[in-house]
Amino acid sequence: MLNINRSVNDTGKNDFDPEGYMYDLEHWSPQSAEQMAREEGIKELTGAHWHVIYAMRDLYRKKGSSANAREAMHMLEEEFAIEGGRLYLYELFPKGPVSQGSRLGGVPVPPYASDASDWTG
Repeated sequence: MLNINRSVNDTGKNDFDPEGYMYDLEHWSPQSAEQMAREEGIKELTGAHWHVIYAMRDLYRKKGSSANAREAMHMLEEEFAIEGGRLYLYELFPKGPVSQGSRLGGVPVPPYASDASDWTG
């Protein structure tokens, strides 16, 4: 007999929720990040992309879901100040360095993050 609760909760069948975020952080890999990046219009993840992705993973590891988008963005702006800060980060991640960087890093997007793909500086 079909157990609807098991079917709904069996995330192994579909590792992503309807918004494209991973259900289970253990399923993340650099290869999955590269695939998601291509699907989101980023042809190749450069060293700068990986720096942001791993920074978001480290922030999640240190602060968990309690980190908010403002705190994450501030941390990224400081890390990339020499390269151009916020503008540079949005060039790397047009759908938002915090939201897209988290998504590609396989971690939950911090509270209050938004897709700022229309950000013009």
